[in-house]
Amino acid sequence: MKKTLLFTSAALLTAAATFTVVNSQDNEMSFFITSIGSGDGANLGGLAGADAHCAALASDAGSRGKTWRAYLSAHSTNNSPTVNARDRIGFGPWFNADGVEVASNLNVLHGPSNNLNKQGSLTENGDTVLGRGDTPNQHDILTGSTIDGFTVDDGSNHTCNNWTSNGSGSAHVGHFDRTGGGQNPTSWNSAHGSRGCSQEDLVGTGGNGYFYCFAID
Repeated sequence: MKKTLLFTSAALLTAAATFTVVNSQDNEMSFFITSIGSGDGANLGGLAGADAHCAALASDAGSRGKTWRAYLSAHSTNNSPTVNARDRIGFGPWFNADGVEVASNLNVLHGPSNNLNKQGSLTENGDTVLGRGDTPNQHDILTGSTIDGFTVDDGSNHTCNNWTSNGSGSAHVGHFDRTGGGQNPTSWNSAHGSRGCSQEDLVGTGGNGYFYCFAID
C-alpha cells in the first residue's frame, strides 16, 4: 500500500513538473517592440535587415529556437510583389516578455480586443517604451501598414523605399500607447505618416525608429 502511494505521489510530482515546463514554454516571449532602432532612420536594411535585427535582440534577451519577423509591409517593385505585415508573422498566439498574451490570433491582433497598449507592448527586455506624455515621446512604431495589416496602397511610398531609405519619403507608423494625433490616433499599427525617413525626422514626428517583432513559431 505504501509503495503504491509513493509511486502515485512521484507520478503526480512528475506530471506537475512537466505541466509547469510546458506552460512556461507556451508563454515564452513571442512579441516585442525593439528596444533600439537601426540608428539610421527608416533604413533598416530592408525586410531582411529588420528581421535580423529582431532575431539579434531576441537572442541577446535570452530567447532561443524561434524565428522572428518584423511587422512591416512593403510596396511592390519590378522585382518583388507587395508584402503585407500581417502575412509575415505567423498565426499566434503571441506573448510579451512578461508572459502576458497580447493576441491569440491574427483576427484578434487586428481587432479591438488585443492587448497591445503601453502596458502590454514591451521591449524584448520587458521594459516599457516611452509614450505620449513622457520625455521624449517615442510612441511612433514603423509599420507601413493599414489598420488591417496590409500595405498602404494609394500610389505613394509609405515604407521609406521598403525600409532602405533614410532620406526623402515617409513611413506609416502606429502608436503603441494607443493615443496621440493623426488620422487614426488610437491605432497601434496605422496612426499617420512620418515627416520623413531620416532619424531626425522620425524623432521629430514622435518616434525613434522602433518596430514590432513577432515569432512565427
